[in-house]
Amino acid sequence: MNDTKIQDIPGIHPEIERRSKEIGFTMPSDVLIGTFLKTLISSKPGGRFLELGTGIGLSLSWMIDGMGSDSTLVTVDNDPELVEIAGQYFGTDSRVSIICEDGTSWIKTYKGKHFDLIFADAWPGKYSEIDEVLDLVNIGGFYVIDDMKPQPNWPEGHDKHVDRLVSYLENRKDFNLTKMNWSTGLIVAVRVSD
Repeated sequence: MNDTKIQDIPGIHPEIERRSKEIGFTMPSDVLIGTFLKTLISSKPGGRFLELGTGIGLSLSWMIDGMGSDSTLVTVDNDPELVEIAGQYFGTDSRVSIICEDGTSWIKTYKGKHFDLIFADAWPGKYSEIDEVLDLVNIGGFYVIDDMKPQPNWPEGHDKHVDRLVSYLENRKDFNLTKMNWSTGLIVAVRVSD
């Protein structure tokens, strides 16, 4: 089996990659996490999904590709330039809400329905406001994070934040957890109780 032979790349993905290189965006999502997210989202027909850290929209393209016609997705990022670019690609999709706001503020003020999958790809929801975000996962829903293996763009001492987060998640009794030494290092947790 060759897990790097990806056959279901979203049609818009190469264009977003091109644009990412054009503007010098240095934090693109790995295609392996993309195909994984698409598969998980496909398991939740009519689901509600949240992405924290839109970036330029690479992982968003995979998530949207996995959604059914009656699913919805909210994606939040604090960078107006990136949000504008993501809006150019996905802003006309009525299933998708692209929000330009500080993730911490958005998490602390969000009062809507819970989600069937949350992909936390930003500091808020991963290293801060973790309890608030985990509370937004439906029972049977997924919480997914990547970049758990050392990355070239990690600042000094970031490994300690990762270790604390992994330990915290391992000790939660309301989630079943799988750590995957694959792609950029993934953690997938499923909520099993309130």
